[in-house]
Amino acid sequence: MKMRKTVLSGLKQLLCLFLGVIILAPFYVALVNSFKTKGEASDMSAALPSALQWGNYLVVIQKGKLVMSFLNSLLYSTASVTLCVLLAVMAAYVISRNRTRLNRVMYYFLVLGIVLPTNVVALMKIMQVIELNNTRIGLVLIYAAMNIPFSIYLAYSFISTIPVELDEAGVLDGCSPTGLFFRVIVPLLKPVLVTVFMLNFLGIWSDFVMPLYFLNSSKLMPMTLAVYNFFGRYEMQWNLVSADIVLTALPVILIYLVGQRQIISGMTAGAVKG
Repeated sequence: MKMRKTVLSGLKQLLCLFLGVIILAPFYVALVNSFKTKGEASDMSAALPSALQWGNYLVVIQKGKLVMSFLNSLLYSTASVTLCVLLAVMAAYVISRNRTRLNRVMYYFLVLGIVLPTNVVALMKIMQVIELNNTRIGLVLIYAAMNIPFSIYLAYSFISTIPVELDEAGVLDGCSPTGLFFRVIVPLLKPVLVTVFMLNFLGIWSDFVMPLYFLNSSKLMPMTLAVYNFFGRYEMQWNLVSADIVLTALPVILIYLVGQRQIISGMTAGAVKG
């Protein structure tokens, strides 16, 4: 029995190692080739460069206009996620604490947005009518609306684990509804707030489709579109394209590594009771 458990544990570790190699291999190839010369990177091999070409990154930052693209991505991700998290948590709190039939129908209606596809054509027509197409605020509102269903789903499960007695104690202490929510409930929601914020942030930062449809100006483009445009101009210089890819993916990787514990705890917090 003990031998069987040891073998199964070893097989699981080998499987995880194999999957890890598959996932990390593309990023490793891009990272290695970003330090090569144009000739060395032409075949996109996994071999190490003969000499580190740090100048590739400087060329990419200057010619790819990555500073402006980075600021745009940061704005879209931060603003839309902040708006999304605020609205989703407030809605989840009200629905969780007032479990009427209407609120339950509303909850399922909102959560249905997780699986329903986005009708880009209809959305584009709406954005044109309200004159928010090709604007920063328009893209921020689109991202916020798209991520609210999943955010409500996570927040609802977590809020359901918070005892109602805390609400009653806050009311007895003289808290207003707003004060009760922000002073009593929100501090208890740190795990799910961080989880929702980071998951949505990572998804928005890496999104390519929405900016492609709703942005026409190069000054408004995020880093994902900057990589796309850069590849179009320098498709034969894989060392520069690889450097551009690394610079685009690096912020997402760093943010995930910093907050991975919070993400795991927030995802499992509402698993016992909900």
